[in-house]
Formats: sequence, structure tokens, C-alpha cells
Amino acid sequence: MVQPYPHRPRTGCRGHQRGSPQFGLTRPPVVGNSLGGAVALELARTGAVSNAVALSPIGLWTGPEAAYALGSLRLARMMAESLGGRTARVTGHPLGRTLAFWQLVARPRQMTAQAADAALPNLARSPGFEATRRAAHNYRLRSFAPGVPVTVAWGTRDLLTPLHQARRATRLLPGARHLRLHGCGHSPMSDDPARVAHLLLSASSS
Repeated sequence: MVQPYPHRPRTGCRGHQRGSPQFGLTRPPVVGNSLGGAVALELARTGAVSNAVALSPIGLWTGPEAAYALGSLRLARMMAESLGGRTARVTGHPLGRTLAFWQLVARPRQMTAQAADAALPNLARSPGFEATRRAAHNYRLRSFAPGVPVTVAWGTRDLLTPLHQARRATRLLPGARHLRLHGCGHSPMSDDPARVAHLLLSASSS
């Protein structure tokens, strides 16, 4: 059964807290990217998880920076919607992948056509996109001292939430581990999956 996606990071946090016991999970480790990274940090704030990893989390932005990031994603969604079932015309060519994913991936030309063609229609079909975009604009991460291990990692080539936002994260979360993912963009899983996997394994053993 598909549940409505929580529009706000703190709402997502409460949804996770309610849902985890149903699956026999007690204070599980969590990881999230972008909006999911903010949810992971909010869960760490409550102590509902054993550790948290946030990859380029939202909420470290100013109003204009949020407008830029969310407007950029909205344009990408409009492009995906306009293509309909013809996404392969874009994702099948390196230049097309660059135009579609430049703000998310540092090296979109290196994405496989199959991976890109799966991601683009998913963006077009996301039913909660607009409500989430509006809610995310006003979200700001508040400072807290983590009571569980927290790792915040940021791609050095992140064009959606640029690296200077990572410095704000350092000030707001002084007790967290802060890392740079060199050569990676906003979605580092696409740029360097092996490195991200290593990061997650090292965080879970801390």
C-alpha cells in the first residue's frame, strides 16, 4: 500500500517514529539524501535512531538559495513532464543527460542511459512534488547537539545546495562528523556509489 509522502522533514520524522515499531525496528540507523537528509537529522534530534547519515541535507539555505534550488527542480520536473513517454530521446544521449541532471549529478554524461531513463519519468510522476516543494522552502535546520552518532557529508561539486551550506551545517551541528565527498554532486550515490557505500558502512560501525 502506498502511503502519502510527508511534505515536511519534521512530519517525515514523526511518520518514521510511528511506522518503525510496526516493522520490528527499534532505533534503526538511517540515511537520507537532500530532503531525506533533513529527515535523518530530525530523527537524530529526537534520539529515535541509533545513528544518522545526511547527504547534502536541505534546510541550510537562505530564502533566495531555497528558491533557486527548488525552482531548478521544478524546471527539471516540467521538462520531464513535457517529454511524456519520450524520455529516451533525452537520456539516450550524453548531452541530454547533462541537460536533465546537471544540478543533481557532477558527471551526468557518465550516467547510464538506463539509470537516467528510470529517474526522469519518476520525477514527472511524483504526486507529492509540488506540496513538498512549497513546504521545503520554509524549512530551516535548527541547531542541536546530537545524542547519537551523526555524519553530514557534502559533495564538493554540489550545484543544488552549494558547499558553503556545509559550513553552516558545521556551525549548527558541532557534535557531528562532517565530511566532503570530493568530485561528487548533490546526489553522490550516482557519482561515486562505492565511496558512499563505504561511508555508510563506516558510519554504522561507529
